Amino acid sequence: MPAAPRARPADLFTPDEWAPFQTRAAWVGPLLVLHCWGVILLAAIVGVLWPILIPLCVAIIGTRQLGLAILMHEAAHGGLSPNARLNEVLGHWLCAVPIGASLALYRPYHLSHHKYAQQAEDPDLVLSAPFPVSRASLRRKIIRDLTGQTFFKQRVLFAFKAFASQRDEDLAEGAVVTGRSVAPFLLVNAALLAAASLAGVWWAYFALWLLPLATWFPMVTRLRNIAEHACVEGSADDAFRAARTTRAAWWERAFIAPYWVNFHAEHHLFMHVPCWKLPALHRAVHARPQGERMEVATGYLEVLKTASGGAGA
Repeated sequence: MPAAPRARPADLFTPDEWAPFQTRAAWVGPLLVLHCWGVILLAAIVGVLWPILIPLCVAIIGTRQLGLAILMHEAAHGGLSPNARLNEVLGHWLCAVPIGASLALYRPYHLSHHKYAQQAEDPDLVLSAPFPVSRASLRRKIIRDLTGQTFFKQRVLFAFKAFASQRDEDLAEGAVVTGRSVAPFLLVNAALLAAASLAGVWWAYFALWLLPLATWFPMVTRLRNIAEHACVEGSADDAFRAARTTRAAWWERAFIAPYWVNFHAEHHLFMHVPCWKLPALHRAVHARPQGERMEVATGYLEVLKTASGGAGA
């Protein structure tokens, strides 16, 4: 099985230029996890105090649930802490388990994606291969997400082995391991429900945790997957075109792409660079001639227009 083409830091940088991208601060990863849960808690409090704002809070919390998945992804690369034990605890129990995933199961799956990115052996190829699709098709996918159908497919049907031998675009990145992580997920969610009940707002668990998890989280996860790899010409042959970077506005970072996940082309080039250094890496790579080959979108709307430019129903 041929691996995906690779780039070396020495192809672009001197040792001194590359050195800052190799360092990992011990405090940044834990602070990002704290920030993610802090935003979730603050949005939940706002939703409890002013129920009219619940739709907005659902979007904010759903995006931070994606943030937990992104920080789990960071832990899969050993990036949340230089202390291996702390990296595993943060990535698994505070990021993966609350959204129904397992860091130990996710890591080999995801590293296989990096090894074979956009090759026939890429386990995530099914997520990008169908694109471009028609606007009607994309609309149906988003409706499935926002109405909870994708959540049911991933969390219930998959758990009962309904998709044991096949995948489709509704089984987003890591969903193949999500179905094997049911017991810890239920345990942590029971604790969240108990905490809400002790606070006298039992309903907040359903409206401000489970509802975002079943609706907004699958939708923004799908947008993330589309933006990262769909419709990138030459992605199987050129390391600088293995993925797309999307320049996200502040509102896109707040409601679609938290924690620098939009810098995906740079991540595929050098996957061990911490996520908070990706903006600087983006600037450094694009200052080199090789950076001109990379796929860069000006926003998520541009990506969706590209991904929904296909013909048919």
